This record gives sequence, C-alpha cells and structure tokens, in this order.
Amino acid sequence: MADAGRWDVGRVGRSLRGLALGATEDDPGVADVLASRSLQTALQRYADEHHVPITDVEAEAKRHLQDMVASHADRATASWARFGAWLMRAHDVLVDEEQMVRLRELDRGHSLALVFSHRSYLDGWVLPHVLATRRFSPTFTFGGANLDLPVVGPLASHTGVIFIKRATKELPVYRLSLRGYVAHLIARRANLAWSIEGGRTRTGKLRPPVHGILRYLADAVEAEPGPDVYVVPIAIVYDQLHEVAGMTAEARGSRKTPEDLTWLVKFARSQRNRLGRAYVSVGEVIPLRDRMSQLRAEGCDTMAAVERVAIDASHRINRATPVTPTGVVCLALLGADRALTFDRVLDTVEPLASYIASRNWPVAGAATLTDRSTIRRSLQELVASGVLSAYEAGTEPVWRIAGDQHLVAAFYRNTVIHILVERAIAEVALLAAADGEESGAGDVQRTAWERSKAIRDLLKFEFFFPGRDEFESELRAELALMDERAAERVGSITPDEVREVLTGLDLIVAHLVLRPFVDAYLVLADRLDALGDAPVVEEDLLDEALRVGQQWVLQRRIGSAESVSLELFRTALRLARHRGLDGARSVEDGGAAPDGSLRARRAAFRAELEALASDLARLAEYADQVRGRRAAH
Repeated sequence: MADAGRWDVGRVGRSLRGLALGATEDDPGVADVLASRSLQTALQRYADEHHVPITDVEAEAKRHLQDMVASHADRATASWARFGAWLMRAHDVLVDEEQMVRLRELDRGHSLALVFSHRSYLDGWVLPHVLATRRFSPTFTFGGANLDLPVVGPLASHTGVIFIKRATKELPVYRLSLRGYVAHLIARRANLAWSIEGGRTRTGKLRPPVHGILRYLADAVEAEPGPDVYVVPIAIVYDQLHEVAGMTAEARGSRKTPEDLTWLVKFARSQRNRLGRAYVSVGEVIPLRDRMSQLRAEGCDTMAAVERVAIDASHRINRATPVTPTGVVCLALLGADRALTFDRVLDTVEPLASYIASRNWPVAGAATLTDRSTIRRSLQELVASGVLSAYEAGTEPVWRIAGDQHLVAAFYRNTVIHILVERAIAEVALLAAADGEESGAGDVQRTAWERSKAIRDLLKFEFFFPGRDEFESELRAELALMDERAAERVGSITPDEVREVLTGLDLIVAHLVLRPFVDAYLVLADRLDALGDAPVVEEDLLDEALRVGQQWVLQRRIGSAESVSLELFRTALRLARHRGLDGARSVEDGGAAPDGSLRARRAAFRAELEALASDLARLAEYADQVRGRRAAH
C-alpha cells in the first residue's frame, strides 16, 4: 500500500506536457509530426525491412515523440523567463546589438539553426533570453534528456525545450522520430538551437562538434525545396563561472554529480555571488543549402559534407569568441607560474594586447587590455573567487595562481587560446629552422613547414586547424606579424637570419599555449610506453596517468598541475588509438597493420613528445630573455 501513493514521475511529466498553458496554435503536436509524410515514409520503410507491423512501429514512435515534442506556451514561457533571470543573477548579459539587428533580418524569412558554444548550464537560459527579448521568432532548443527533471522538465518543454537522448544506437525508431521531428519543424520555418559540442567543455576551449542534429537538418533541407536554413554560430563566454571548480574536479578524477532536483537547487544557490558578465556574439552565418551543394560539387558525400559544415561552424564560433581580460590575466599568471607584481602582470599582458589588436580580434565589452584599472579589476575579481591569491605584506602586492586552482585558471585561459595556436606553432617552426644546417634556403623553409605539419598532426584532436593550404597561409601571416622582411623572403632566408628573428621577438607564446597539452600527452605516452607490447586497459591507463602526472608535478618534470587532467589524457589516448598504439589497427593506414613493433612505435611516440617538450622549454628561455629586455627598458 505504501507504493500506491508514490508518483510515477514519467506519467506526471507526460501529463504536465499535455497541459495547454497558453500554447500557440503554430506549434506542431505529436499527431502533426507523426502524420508528416517524411516520417510516415521512414516508419513504413523500417517496418518493411524488419518485418514489424506498422502499427507497432507507429506506437513506439508516438511514445518517443510524446517525450520530445515541445511547444511555446505564454504562461510557461513567462514563468521560465523569470526563473532564468533569477538563475542568471551572477552575470550581466552583454550583446552586440548590431549583430542582433542583422540576424533579425534573416529571421524574417528563414529558419535559423543557432549552434552555440557550451561552457555552462546557463547557456540554455542566456541564448533564449537574448532572442526572446529582441522579438525573434520562437526558438526550439535541444537539451539533454538528463536535464528533463520532474516538474521542471515538463515546464521547460512548454518553452520550446526539446529533451533528447544521447545514447540512441540501440533505438532506431527513436532516431527516425527525431529526424522526422526536425524535418517537420524546418518545414514550418521554425528556429532551432543546440550546442554544437554536444556537452559542456571541461577545459574552456571548444570541443569537437557532434553531427547528429546537423545531419538531420541537412537531410531535411536537401529533401524539400523552400527557403534556405542559415546555420548561425553563436559564441557565449563568461568572465567567470561558479561551476568551473566542479568541472575541474571531474578532470582530476572526481565522480560527476548527477543532474536531479537537488543538483538544480545547489546550482541555483551557487549563482548568488556576482561574477561579471556573459558575452553573446554572432559569427559569420552559413547558408546550409548552398554550402551543402558546394561541398557535393567538390565530391563530398553527405556525412563528409556535414562534418565540413560542423567544422566551419566551430571555426566561426572561435572567431566570434571575444578575448576577456580574465582569460588574458590567467594566461599571464599561468605562464609565469610564480607571483607577479602588478607592473609585471601589465608587462606580460601588453605584448599580448598588441598582438590581439594586430589580429583585429574582438575584446569582450570593448575593454582595453592595457588599461590599468581593467587589469586591476580582473585581478581583484579572480582573488575574490579564489582563483588567485594576493600577498600584500611586503613592499608591494603580488598575485599568483592559488593552490589547487591551476585547472580553473586554465579554463579561463583556454577561452582565448584558439587565437594563439598558429602563432605558437610558428614559433616552434622558427626554432627548428634556426637549428637547421645551412645547406640551402629551401631546406630551411622545408624544415619549418615539416615541423609545423608534425605539430598540427599531433594536436589535431585538441584544436580546429584549417586545411593544408590555409594552414600554410596562416603561418606565413604569423611570420609577417613577427618580421615583415623575413616573411617577404621566406624562400631564401638562412638559419642565422631565422635566429635573429627569434631573438628579436617581443612576444613568445608557444610555452604558454602548447606546453600544458604536450606535457599531458607526454605523461600518457610515458605510461603507454611502459606497457611495452601489452594491450591498453583504458581506465587503468588513465588512472595511472593521473597518479604519475601528479608525481611529475611534484618533481617539476612538467610545467604545471593543469596538465594533470583526465580530459587531456583522454584526448592523448584518442590520438594514440588513431595511430594504432593501443594494439588495434590504425585509422590512418586504412586498417592495415602498422609497420614496426608496438613497443617500438610507442617508444617513438614518447620520443616525439619529449622532443617537442624540449623545444617548448627552450622557447620559454627565449621568453625570459624577452621579459628581461622589457624590464631593462
């Protein structure tokens, strides 16, 4: 009898979803979606291929649609907006209004597919709030089914939130239902929004894109004539976030807290303290139909074309992401890894600010990165949140990364790291060219280019790199920023002249940008090498990497505690698998057994990383010389 009084949460949720709550007539219901021609055709084909009665397939599709179909109800939306405004109270939201005006023009005649970066759970409130307050057409936002909490989830579904499952490999009818729903929404010229990364970043930089919803969207656009769909890259970045500490704890091996009502209450309470601003920026839009046609003309099949569009969107999100003073200050202090006076912080930030200006990169809030009050305020805010510590009992205050906060500071640093990656690689390439024997100018150029390609290949799962030709063009542009005369005669430059360029730089960033990743990869490669020819057991290898990484930090064999991160170790292992170093056949060689013994190839992998780490240590010495020159002046 005790069980008879307990709620069936799923039944309550579906009942709440069925409430009117002022839903608009324009929103399609389950019956509308189920009756759509494209979904009916797909379900019938599935029934025929699997010899299942169509009535059974339709019944299953109906159950799935009841869980995912959303609406826009006036009263629910108003209540949700009030809840969101309260939840976002730690931040002021700053938007480029000119960008919004241009986007509104597209909204009048097209569907917008808004793909956003995902650094916080707050993103799900920030973007809908920005769109609703500027009178955009109602937007349907995809969210993970893990956030479909009792009471809250059904309310959210009446504000346009579509909760979807991530693990659907064993649910083919679910995938068909979702595909049909996306097609039906596009046919009705609805706007869609989702995180292109799939889930929140744990490191601060953009994660690789997922393709599921974009694939369904591309299929819908190509299947039916009509107005084009515009893919709109949206960058959302914050001065600071309360949840970063939890994410960095997970990076050190802590168990992730499951999302439930208790979690939501704690998350809401954590937003009590102010943490600055949230910045929403719009990247260059992509006409999906035109882009897919162009890629097909280049010989891409559907999956390859969708992947290219996803990478394009991710590139444009990065390009739209503004540099925050918080990110620049964390970059300076992580690179120093010691306490700095205020003037030394400014000395470190100044060449970075000059470089950012030369690249015409947006700065959050149009702030001036060399303004003393801007940098001082960032230092104070980072001290208040516990990321930095300040010592004021000496002759002047000094700041440093607080104990056990390196991963938190790295999260903020990584929000700006994408603008420095090509520069960092160009510096390592210059070092390789300077080391080369003067056996001909072509050899110098070839040495630099081969070194650049090797680093690009090593870090291809960490960063978004352009194609070969564009990558070479960007490296030439970086060289022009370093030394315009050297760039003009890159085909005839000598090693001695390369050394002059390198020693004359006023900014060296390779050790700041690449070393955290290279050190993490080196730890993983060391543990992989220690296995000899033994197969990889993923969890055991990652656990050992965490323990050995911490040992290496204490021994100062690696530069910073931020390299001891499960996120980085997992990416390093992904690269190792891609190269066939886990004992399986390599993707690179099309499945053929790689040349050489597994033990030898693992040792070579470690040696490659050791060589790169050594180069970065040398560049750090060059950077110290640069700081010495600046201090002398």
